[in-house]
Amino acid sequence: MKPEPLKTMVYDRLPVRVYQSNQAMGLAAALDARDIINQAIGDRGIANIIIATGNSQLSFLHTLRDLDGIDWSNVNVFHLDEYVGIDPTHKASFPLFLRKHIIDAVQPRRFYPVPGQEKDLDRACAEYEELLKRYPADMVALGFGENGHIAFNDPPDARFDDPVWVKVVQLAEASRRQQAGEGHFSSLDEVPREAITLTIPALLAAKHMLCIVPEMRKAAAVHACLTEPVSEDRPGSILRTVSHAQLYLDQDSASQLLCNYRDGI
Repeated sequence: MKPEPLKTMVYDRLPVRVYQSNQAMGLAAALDARDIINQAIGDRGIANIIIATGNSQLSFLHTLRDLDGIDWSNVNVFHLDEYVGIDPTHKASFPLFLRKHIIDAVQPRRFYPVPGQEKDLDRACAEYEELLKRYPADMVALGFGENGHIAFNDPPDARFDDPVWVKVVQLAEASRRQQAGEGHFSSLDEVPREAITLTIPALLAAKHMLCIVPEMRKAAAVHACLTEPVSEDRPGSILRTVSHAQLYLDQDSASQLLCNYRDGI
């Protein structure tokens, strides 16, 4: 049974649902994702999805993995980003993360990892962009970084009008600290300084955007992205301008918003 949100809100065009817990939030998002996947398979015989990595996505990924009623043999899976030059067996490798938490269990039709180990990075980006355009995404599931980034589109370099769909970026200090803080690296010095990321136009091109943001450490980013002006300084704020996105929160990530409501702001 799909959990009921504790509170629903709308910021500009973006519906926001707040759930009792991280687990309830993940279940609600996973059930919506299943509907989107099955609708695409019913319409065209295949679904193309883009999923995110990171500890904040685990309740969603594990629930989606364990749901009945998805024919994964008809699902192509892409993802958001990867560090440049990281050993594919390193515990912080994003394709390895996804294989561990969902891919190996569901065995999709195809899994297309972001190619962070290629020598010719420009060519690798162009080839991944071509794949994304060949298999238009029915859904992207993503989160907010602690600095409001989506994928690795970090302020101040995030661009709402980026001319490419995939590119190499320099990681912001806040993003690198977040990765170290989540335990994927033993120190900040070990965190790579470059990554390949899908750009904001690539994310917006998906037919459905499910933004899944739990945990107290994301509360400030959630509040800023929803209540301050839409700006590339707050990349996640772009979701307020489109009609095909929805934001899933738990009580922790929504805490600053809920304070505003209690105070009548």
